[in-house]
Amino acid sequence: MLKRIYSSNANGDMEDFFPVRPECQELVPKTRFKPKVGKTLSERRWNAAFDKDGHLDIAGVLRRIQRGGIHPSIKGVVWEFLLGCYDPNSTSEERGALRAKRREQYASWKEECKKMAPIVGSGKFVMSPIVNDDGKPIEDNGMELADSDADSDKKVTQWKQSLHQIGLDVVRTDRSLVYYENEANQAKLWDVLAIYTWVDDDIGYVQGMNDICSPMVILLEEEADAFWCFEHAMRRVRENFRSNATSMGVQSQLSILSQVMRVVDPKLHQHLEGLDGGEYLFAIRMLMVLFRREFSFVDALYLWEVMWAMEYNPNMFAHYASNGSSEVVVTTKLSKKMLQQYGKYERKNVKNGRTDQKSLLAVFLVAGVLETKNKKLLNEAKGLDDVAQIMGDITGSLDAKKALSEALKIHKKYLNKARIPES
Repeated sequence: MLKRIYSSNANGDMEDFFPVRPECQELVPKTRFKPKVGKTLSERRWNAAFDKDGHLDIAGVLRRIQRGGIHPSIKGVVWEFLLGCYDPNSTSEERGALRAKRREQYASWKEECKKMAPIVGSGKFVMSPIVNDDGKPIEDNGMELADSDADSDKKVTQWKQSLHQIGLDVVRTDRSLVYYENEANQAKLWDVLAIYTWVDDDIGYVQGMNDICSPMVILLEEEADAFWCFEHAMRRVRENFRSNATSMGVQSQLSILSQVMRVVDPKLHQHLEGLDGGEYLFAIRMLMVLFRREFSFVDALYLWEVMWAMEYNPNMFAHYASNGSSEVVVTTKLSKKMLQQYGKYERKNVKNGRTDQKSLLAVFLVAGVLETKNKKLLNEAKGLDDVAQIMGDITGSLDAKKALSEALKIHKKYLNKARIPES
């Protein structure tokens, strides 16, 4: 559970849990989210959602989150279920065993990384390159490297070369928060990212992963639990970070965004195409880091958890456990009771026979933002710079609840207008 950190600032309840450094108060977006009795999932309501064996009433939990988010004291443990770390149908005993197994696995990976770079797990981190392109240690980098027969291995070299970039990004991550004034907390974030980069060497580290990982590190006190929560979050967005010399993974979502806008607002889409903006490259940041820069820290967390609740698929845990894939199968022709275990967005997809998992809610969120700026874009955007400025101006001015409501309207409009494939 996240402990309340009392602050002298009087900006409301959220400031007690995620205090902002005094000198940054005027620089960060205003927080709009506040827990509401009877709407927000509280600690009492969360505990009451489990039966005596630990089975979770996920349908009731999803309803509450979709109405009012999650109280900050329990965000971390609830996120573990929303992201598919645990099966709501499991018992407390089964989850305890799985948690212990995962912590053991993380400790093993961490020890493996520590043998290659002893600074891992030391409470410190690096911001300067430690090896050259040949994998040879760079002298005077202030860091000791362990001798290893594996040092010539390409994977090891690439991993070591990423460590300083992770460090440079860590010091820029959520630096307005008091939490990261402590170097040990920064090192915790660096360790999780460094170990994830070692484990997922197919994609490695890409800037933006730090923005997704940071909340998990803050919300979950145990580092291994934060790692696994982040790892499951990455399963949803991992392909966005895949890139090569000719393409970026996020382009598949940009293509879907273009398709959605062509259907729901052909006039605006045509206008953007005329400005060479039809590829929607200005939306890359929003989709890559899930609107972290457009909202305050607290509002971004609220946005994420409501999105995840709306997109929730009860098959997620079993599917991840069976093959580790990020693609979750949608089953059609379900009973009404079973449908209640799906989030409202996913439920609508199932009812409409849409079994593709690429049209994520984030795409409709971007479409919703574009719709709210429709007149401004049509009347004032004479080039891509104008589009970028108009979209950039939304930072700090968006209401997460309204943005989600608009996204669902756009989704409904799209389903009604688009040709729905046979189920």
